[in-house]
Amino acid sequence: MRRLTALLLSLLLLSLSACALFPSRDPVNINVVGLEPLPSQELEMRFALKLRVQNPNETAIDYNGIALDLEVNGRPLASGVSDQAGSIPRFSEAVVSVPVSVSAFSVLRQTLGLSQTQNLDNLPYVLRGKLAGGAFGTMRFTDRGKLSLPRASAATW
Repeated sequence: MRRLTALLLSLLLLSLSACALFPSRDPVNINVVGLEPLPSQELEMRFALKLRVQNPNETAIDYNGIALDLEVNGRPLASGVSDQAGSIPRFSEAVVSVPVSVSAFSVLRQTLGLSQTQNLDNLPYVLRGKLAGGAFGTMRFTDRGKLSLPRASAATW
């Protein structure tokens, strides 16, 4: 019985010390800072979505892939992935570019979802994604805001 108690106590102490090896991290700050057109296919549009990634932590963030989904007005609009790798130093920031695809069907869903009185100003968007960094280093992020599209671009969609 004493051996079992000693073993359980040892396992408890070992597990508590293991938790200290994984320091807690503040979430990264992600903001959409640009959108550039890329060559497109027949029924899709492609863009390079520029993201500013801010690291508010005391250690660097190493990543080896990015995945994201963009919703506008509560409906899926674009998604993208990139296998690029990099590092964002402690208390620093970087601009990362991710190619995203917008299908004609997504544009149709967006168009049908707009009411007759709604314009293209202040459309709510949600950007969800992750910076992959190995088994314990993946960091998920969410960015929310309002998006205003110029009238001319609505006619080209």
